[in-house]
Amino acid sequence: MSACEEALSYLEKSRVDECEAIAVKKRVTTVRVTDSCVAEIKHNTDENLGIRIIHGKKIASVQTTGRKENRGQIDDALRMLSNMRPREFWKGLPDRVGRHNTVEKTFDARLQDVSGSKVADIAQAMINAADHRTVKAVTGSVNVVSEDFELRNSNGLHFMDKSTYISAIINAYSDHGAVPVSGIGYDSRRTLSDFSPEQVGHDAKTMCVESVNPQKIDTDVYTVIFEPYSVGEILTYVLAENFNFKRFSEKKSCFSRDYKKEIAPGGFSLIDNPHLPDGIGSKPVDDEGVRTDKVALIENGIFEGTLSNLFDSYKEGGEKASTGNALRVGLPMGRSAEPIPVSAPHNLEIVSDGNNNSGNTSSQEDMIKDTKHGLLVGRLWYTYAVNPIRGDFACTARSGIRIIEDGEIKSPGRTVRIIHNLPDMLKSISEIGNAPRNVIQWAAPFASTVPSIKVEKIPVMSI
Repeated sequence: MSACEEALSYLEKSRVDECEAIAVKKRVTTVRVTDSCVAEIKHNTDENLGIRIIHGKKIASVQTTGRKENRGQIDDALRMLSNMRPREFWKGLPDRVGRHNTVEKTFDARLQDVSGSKVADIAQAMINAADHRTVKAVTGSVNVVSEDFELRNSNGLHFMDKSTYISAIINAYSDHGAVPVSGIGYDSRRTLSDFSPEQVGHDAKTMCVESVNPQKIDTDVYTVIFEPYSVGEILTYVLAENFNFKRFSEKKSCFSRDYKKEIAPGGFSLIDNPHLPDGIGSKPVDDEGVRTDKVALIENGIFEGTLSNLFDSYKEGGEKASTGNALRVGLPMGRSAEPIPVSAPHNLEIVSDGNNNSGNTSSQEDMIKDTKHGLLVGRLWYTYAVNPIRGDFACTARSGIRIIEDGEIKSPGRTVRIIHNLPDMLKSISEIGNAPRNVIQWAAPFASTVPSIKVEKIPVMSI
């Protein structure tokens, strides 16, 4: 009998209205790189159980790490119910998983059984590919995760899933020239098939070398080409939360008054795609057992949808019980046994139909050729909302900046600050790249698949 079965069997004797158990067994292998060397190989295995109890529309929860403690903690949670206030809007947990899509490339036996030495070899391949006479040192990490996920509830729902993940990020540093500079390389996958540590190292080296001897950037208004990693930064830390159904319903989204209105150019679409092959957040059902589907947040420029789990949808009076966006977020990737899920995207994907001038897809090289006075921004730091309801945000571009004049890259650029407004930025998108990349930011709860984006009239401040 599994831990989930034991917990539900014990709770059935207490005659609660509903209950749910989530078990996650996770194996994480981490290799850390410091001073261009493999500095640490760490392997960790843990197993956790989360339990959500609903009785009289009151909700209590508990999370445990071992079966011996389960019954005592469940008893504590049951006693806590008397102190809870009823959630009168609650309508119930799902009763079955039902038919769902098969998602490709979410499990790789080679990653499930990977050894620490193999992951160290991957890290070393990144280090070797980042080697260059101007690169002083590289730092970073490789994380490999495999997990067994089980979800059961008292309504008869049962779902089991095996998943694997690999994510690598490396920073190359140089002190050549007037100021220190750096470059980043990254990749995230569910399988080894398309993962290339050599490409990760090469990208870090290239950005670093091309950032040496940066020139001062004047405070001005520029056309800015955001490369995929910087697009993912804005998407993760500023834009995505505006499509959370709870935030939208509470009028805390900068698009709360724009539902079914045009908020971006006609060729621009933002999709939550949980069925993306090799996508970090891809899964056939969400972490409450609700079938996942693609959700169009912006479709051809029109604000079309929001994301929710059961609790938020019930509370805010949604037309649907859930959009299948309940996440129990695990670190460094994958799921956790957190008893209470959050509403969040699985894989955000920017796509373009290329059918109008604002939605044209272009190579990054062509974007540069068409830019008279602009910047190419490879990465962003310290990206955060300044006024979330208005959509104001700020970010800093350091290394990885190139100055563009008359269709050519003239030189690397020094640090600048960008303070802008999301609604204005979306409407100013002029081109969308044709080479999307898988991107996951540090400590981010979800991944994105995004191309380069060209945006007009961005105010930039010299630092």
